[in-house]
Amino acid sequence: MTSQTIAYFCLFIRCFNQILNAVTSPAFYVTYVKLPTQSTPLESYIADNPKFYPLFKGALGALDGTHISAHPPSSIHARYHNHKSGVSQNVLAATTFNMHFCYILSGWEGSASDGGVFHDACLHDLVIPAGKYYLADAGYPICDALLVPFRGVRYHLQEWESSGLQYVLIMASL
Repeated sequence: MTSQTIAYFCLFIRCFNQILNAVTSPAFYVTYVKLPTQSTPLESYIADNPKFYPLFKGALGALDGTHISAHPPSSIHARYHNHKSGVSQNVLAATTFNMHFCYILSGWEGSASDGGVFHDACLHDLVIPAGKYYLADAGYPICDALLVPFRGVRYHLQEWESSGLQYVLIMASL
């Protein structure tokens, strides 16, 4: 790599960190991030579609974790190793059905499980109103606040593919 390439990369990292610090600051978060409430209406995409409405009544959106590369200090480097032998931080994000982020929790070590990060979010500032829930993958706990698929069930992928419809994961409510 040339010195100019390294300089651009360092500039990118600095700018990325400044943006990340800005959007996770209390001033930005309180002003722009609004968690859904009990009175938040169901997205019309779900409410007006007979394939989805009775099944996803009460759904607020989707929740999942992602890993973002990290460069922690050497003293805590080992905690940031993820299950794919990379070094990352685990970030929890929730979105509405119209793809607006409504919650983000960043900074957890890459070795942290999705369920553990979710538990911490619920203890601190993620509020999911009674009777409402998020769709999540099988890495999350079975609870009233999340609708997760049963482990080991393929959810009729061949039936969706043979019908010519786009694949949509259907989950059974508990």
